[in-house]
Amino acid sequence: MDRFIRALIRWQAVDRPAPARTLTVAEVRRRYADSAAGTRGGAAPEPVASVADQLIGGQGGSFRVRTYLPVADRGRLVTYLHGGGWVLGDVDTHDGVCRRVSVALGAVVVSVDYRRAPEHPYPGPLQDGIVAAEWAAGAFPGRDHVIAGDSAGAGLAMGIAMHRRDLGDIGFAAQLLVYPPADPEMKSESMRAYGSGYLADADDLRWYYEQYVHDPERSTDPAIDLLNADHRGLPPTVIGTAEFDALHDEGVELAARLAAGGVAVRHVPAPGLVHGYLLLADVVPAAAEATGEVLTALERTLTSVPVPN
Repeated sequence: MDRFIRALIRWQAVDRPAPARTLTVAEVRRRYADSAAGTRGGAAPEPVASVADQLIGGQGGSFRVRTYLPVADRGRLVTYLHGGGWVLGDVDTHDGVCRRVSVALGAVVVSVDYRRAPEHPYPGPLQDGIVAAEWAAGAFPGRDHVIAGDSAGAGLAMGIAMHRRDLGDIGFAAQLLVYPPADPEMKSESMRAYGSGYLADADDLRWYYEQYVHDPERSTDPAIDLLNADHRGLPPTVIGTAEFDALHDEGVELAARLAAGGVAVRHVPAPGLVHGYLLLADVVPAAAEATGEVLTALERTLTSVPVPN
């Protein structure tokens, strides 16, 4: 295990945070936002040409998107869905992540401040993501378009890709899924091995599912149960996993099933790291390295695979 991650785990063991289900939603959101702010350290933000927020219309209301324009534009577009269990996080918690993506790929990045559960349960956040991806494609036409996300946002990203595939238009040059939740039954060996004491607890993940999927019968929907979805016809995919993550095995299995469905897949492991490493890139050197490797894999995917019409 990376020594910085080991230190974080030891610190958390001394001052163990209360389980999410024992707090109000507002308290859990504030704790997540404070934690994200704390991981920025004193690092200056990655430079981009401009950053702008605006509201766009969704089903039942409007929501915010934040657009990053790159300094060195290479004709790419990334629609990015942040993590946080469909309940937490926003464009502010993932500002540093989106800046890194924009700089590394020379891409316009549209970060989606989708409306969150429990106020807006499934399929609300997914519908916002679909609208945002369509808006981004219209606002920045003619670009290689990547649908991307981390954690819960990775699940949303794949749901959006499946939606576009089902309409008969893949619409994306690639998808980037970093430590995605792919099995609502949470039955993997890594869930048992790393579901407690590794910065992201299985009980919290179970609570997130409860907030997001109010109707248990819908937990088998393809956009929730990613492992058992129809994977055929999806865009080339980069999947990032972390070694000491409860979701590790789900990501590995998802990569295998996508490949079995004929999808070009690059799996990028992150030895020694835990769930959420994208947010740790400013303070943990190994997390910065793993983030770079994931984005390098995405770069290779974009330059080696023909872009669909």
